[in-house]
Amino acid sequence: MWKKLKEVEGEIQAKLLENFLKSNNIPTVIKFIDEPFVKAYFGSSSAFYGIYVLEKDFDYANELLNSLKKEEFTMKYTVLYNEHIKLGAKMVEFAGFQMPVQYKGIKDEVLAVRNNVGMFDVSHMGEIFVYGKDAVSFVNFLITNDFENIEYGEIVYTAMCNENGGFVDDLLAYKINPETAMLVVNASNIEKDFNWMLSVAEKFDVTLENKSDQYSLIAVQGPKAQETLQKLTDLNLDNIGYYCFEFGKINEMDAIISRTGYTGEDGFEIYTTDSEGIIKLWQKLLELGVEPAGLGARDTLRLEASLLLYGNDMDETVTPLETGIKWAVKFQKDFMGKPALEKQLEEGLTRRLKGFILIDKGIARHGYKVFKDGIEIGYVTSGTFSPTLNKAIGMAMLKKGIKSGDIIEIEVRNKLVKAEIVKMPFYRGSVRSKKKKQ
Repeated sequence: MWKKLKEVEGEIQAKLLENFLKSNNIPTVIKFIDEPFVKAYFGSSSAFYGIYVLEKDFDYANELLNSLKKEEFTMKYTVLYNEHIKLGAKMVEFAGFQMPVQYKGIKDEVLAVRNNVGMFDVSHMGEIFVYGKDAVSFVNFLITNDFENIEYGEIVYTAMCNENGGFVDDLLAYKINPETAMLVVNASNIEKDFNWMLSVAEKFDVTLENKSDQYSLIAVQGPKAQETLQKLTDLNLDNIGYYCFEFGKINEMDAIISRTGYTGEDGFEIYTTDSEGIIKLWQKLLELGVEPAGLGARDTLRLEASLLLYGNDMDETVTPLETGIKWAVKFQKDFMGKPALEKQLEEGLTRRLKGFILIDKGIARHGYKVFKDGIEIGYVTSGTFSPTLNKAIGMAMLKKGIKSGDIIEIEVRNKLVKAEIVKMPFYRGSVRSKKKKQ
């Protein structure tokens, strides 16, 4: 039986408490206790949430909360916070950080990235380094994709699974040298991921360091990203292939420069520990006409490109096979969660992530129920209005058997609206393909 432990204001605060309790092995559920509302991009509303734990865990959970120091849940700020304030950004809480959700407006920022070039402060992301003689073999076992056989200077996108095959997180793995790797993880999962990695690392000769607080990160994205950044570096950016990286200087700042992103457009992500340098780079990019964009635009862009968002499209109860990234699961090698995924593959999937476009007016949000022929068949994982397509789009986790062209109904504000199942991605931008080895 579940018992309410606490009420908190704002979804982010609720998630922080949920993650804290789960990290102490206490099963936790958060629930609206306000009337339903349309969820804002990455922000909290005035809604309140109940934190529920099992009755048997209630006293222990209460003890843990009472022992917390107030500062353990105080807000964090990126090095670029003051730059956002100067630009009049609307700031919101996200993953414990004050982050810009928008500047001029989400639509303008999305179209700037699609048609020209935009930049994002994503310094809240986590950077975990792996050192030691087993660095490569450890990462290769930790993740589902193949890390062992990529070249140094290359990157893989991958799932990191638990024993049941569910997502602990999705991440980027950077292969730096035989004894060094960098794992870039989602901001809301940094502590959880680090603890998970430590537990897996016990059988390997490696040392893990969480350097998330030391690194700042700017993503420069759009068809004119390379043309713009090339003005600030002596590196030939054309030599940095898709999902590859180099160490070098940009705007006289030491950085890791990778051809990666979360928008569906070509672009680069720039990692540095130089706090003054990242501010100067941001300011220089503004001078060059690069449009600052917030997390609202980033969420819209990634959904148009059908990229997954942890906590919405997947979590520890969802597997990579169900989300359609079987290409990032290499069964020819050993990895954490492999037996569970092999079993799921053998038995057949009972549900799959599918894309949809709304036919009727409305916007489908995370958690909305999906029906077909009057029968509930799943739930929306992500949904928004696409400025690029001028349509409302989304993804939903649906029972097997649903195919492109099928008409479904989604419960939006107590009303059923029609939508059509479509193939993903919804939009293909300027993002490059990985070059084949010669």
